[in-house]
Amino acid sequence: MQVVSISSLKGGVGKTSVTTGLASAALAAGIPTLVVDLDPHADASTALGVNPDRELEVGRLLKAPKRVFLEDNVVASPWVRRAAALNGQQNRVLNVAYGGSLSGIYDRPDLGRRDLRRLTTVLHGLEGYGLVLIDCPPSLNGLTRMAWAASNRVLLVAEPGLFSVAGTERTLRAIQLFKQEYAPKLAPAGIVANRVRPSSTEHSYRLEEMKQMFGTLLLNPQIPEVANWQQIQGAAHAVHHWPGEAARGTAALYDELLGSVVKQGRELRPRVAR
Repeated sequence: MQVVSISSLKGGVGKTSVTTGLASAALAAGIPTLVVDLDPHADASTALGVNPDRELEVGRLLKAPKRVFLEDNVVASPWVRRAAALNGQQNRVLNVAYGGSLSGIYDRPDLGRRDLRRLTTVLHGLEGYGLVLIDCPPSLNGLTRMAWAASNRVLLVAEPGLFSVAGTERTLRAIQLFKQEYAPKLAPAGIVANRVRPSSTEHSYRLEEMKQMFGTLLLNPQIPEVANWQQIQGAAHAVHHWPGEAARGTAALYDELLGSVVKQGRELRPRVAR
């Protein structure tokens, strides 16, 4: 099982959009997937079509990780039913541990080692999933570091703009420091250039800068700005279920991106001597 945190130091770069785009691609590919919404704003939960329920909120799991079982506190995304109805895709799994304000008590910079292990404890022994996607808040406070402690890899999301690129560089340094102190097996999964406008001179310049700064960490494909993405998310639909050529093209990009992320995870697994 691969556990991937989707992170960004800067808000507004489409981190949650990448999370839900990858979840949509995983559903289409038949990969049993769990989305853990650690952002107190719970935007990923909303986009995945699950209704708020304070009793099942992920913050409740974090408060008592040894007494509350994750399997009893996840809900299936309605995307699963649509996949079956639209494409005949049966027996697909896309579950959500959804976010809310309760988790906000842990989003502070002074969490100790014990608190940083809370999500790791929640996920311990989890079975039946091929992929866990953790949507982190747009900060480097406690919730993000808690997610990193529970993850194999961190996928960074950046918009090709000055402040976002600088923030990505700082986040990579933060990952390296966190790895040295808390999580020796943690690795970057790469950087997704999101909301790219091909016609923008500034974006073209920043993309070249990102290639020089980050090398092979900058993943392909890049995700262009999608005019109707807010409409898709507002309707709580998977991009793979939305009609139109633009949505089909975006879905294909997320299929490719998911393939890159999953392939990297397999390559990082230790080889067993035979």
